[in-house]
Amino acid sequence: MFWRFGSVIAILATLFGAAAAHAQAGGEPIGVWLTQAGDARVRISKCGGGLCGVIVGLRDPIDPATGKPQVDDKNPNPALRKRPMIGLPLFGGMQPSGPNRWSGQIYNADDGSTYVSHVSLAGPDTLKVEGCIGALCGGENWTRAGR
Repeated sequence: MFWRFGSVIAILATLFGAAAAHAQAGGEPIGVWLTQAGDARVRISKCGGGLCGVIVGLRDPIDPATGKPQVDDKNPNPALRKRPMIGLPLFGGMQPSGPNRWSGQIYNADDGSTYVSHVSLAGPDTLKVEGCIGALCGGENWTRAGR
């Protein structure tokens, strides 16, 4: 009888713990995310009442042409073209715009442009990231890199 009671308590504790972890992860995209292509890891954190995203890792951190760390060489501002990709802010101050949705601007280091952007949780481990030019939007799904 005691074994069953103890087992029930252990099972309930596990279930409640998993539910709490799921609720915490499902409400905000705080943490590290892997881009759809798997070429970058982005840390999303709270900032200024919204969200910020910074590159924290690259699949290929060294530029094969130069043998040096990758830099923001597509940036339209010549003064910013030598800043390292690791540590590069992709977005800052994304503001809540609906349930599990934030809006603001995102920087695309692939072309050096900044776009209107929306990020939304499509599940506890999937983040939909969109960039828009006017009414045309394109996006990709990022996956949670770890908890």
